[in-house]
Amino acid sequence: MIPTPDGEKLSAFYIRAPQTRKRKNVTMLMFHGNAGNIGHRIPIARRFINIVGCSVLMLEYRGYGLSTGSPDEKGLMIDAQTGFDYLRKRAETRDNDIVIYGQSLGGAVSIQLVAKNQNDERLVGLVLENTFLSMRKLIPSVIPPARYLTYLCHQVWASDTYLPSITEVPILFISGLLDEIVPPSHMRRLFEICQSPTKIWKPLPGGDHNSSVVEIGYFEAVADFVQNLDTKHG
Repeated sequence: MIPTPDGEKLSAFYIRAPQTRKRKNVTMLMFHGNAGNIGHRIPIARRFINIVGCSVLMLEYRGYGLSTGSPDEKGLMIDAQTGFDYLRKRAETRDNDIVIYGQSLGGAVSIQLVAKNQNDERLVGLVLENTFLSMRKLIPSVIPPARYLTYLCHQVWASDTYLPSITEVPILFISGLLDEIVPPSHMRRLFEICQSPTKIWKPLPGGDHNSSVVEIGYFEAVADFVQNLDTKHG
C-alpha cells in the first residue's frame, strides 16, 4: 500500500522488467479506466514489460479495488501525484525516466498530472488511449438526454483545457476508431489542440473502447514511441 498525503492507502503493483528484456531505464506509470481495477490490467502490464521493455507501476485510485477512500476528481489527482512522487523517491526508480500511460478516465488523470509536472526532466513521455475532451462533453454522447444536464456534472475532467498547456512532453495518441463509449472525435480533437512539439497519431481501425490493446500494432506503437524518446538515464 502507498499512503497519500490526505490519509488514504493506495493498492499498487510494481512489476520489474527482466534485464534480458530491458531496453532503457524507463518506468511506466499506468492509470486505468473507470471499469475494473489494476488486477484486470496485469496482462496488459506484462505485455508492456515484454514488448516495450520498461518496468510498470500500476496504481489503484482511491475507492477502487483494495484502495481506501471514495473517488472524486480532486482525490484521484492526489493519488496520481502520490504515484509519481513515489517513483521519484523510491531507491529503485528515482534515477529512471518516467512515461505516463492513461486509458479512458486514466487519460484525463494523466493529462492533468503531466501538465503539472512537465518540467521534471524525468518525465519523458505520455501515452493516451481512448480518452475524452471533458466529462461534460462526453455525457451527451453516452446518454443523449443528459446533454441538458451537463452543467450539473460535478466531475469536470477538462482535458481539453489542460492538454494545450503541455509543451515539454512528447505524446502518443492511440485511438480505437470503433470506440463505442468515447467518440473517436474526442481523441482526434485532443490531438489537434495538442501543443507538444512531438505528437504522434496512432489510429486503430478495429479498436473499440476497452479492447484496442488486442489490435495489431498497438504494443509496437508504444514500443517505438518509448524507444525514440529523449531519455536522460538511458
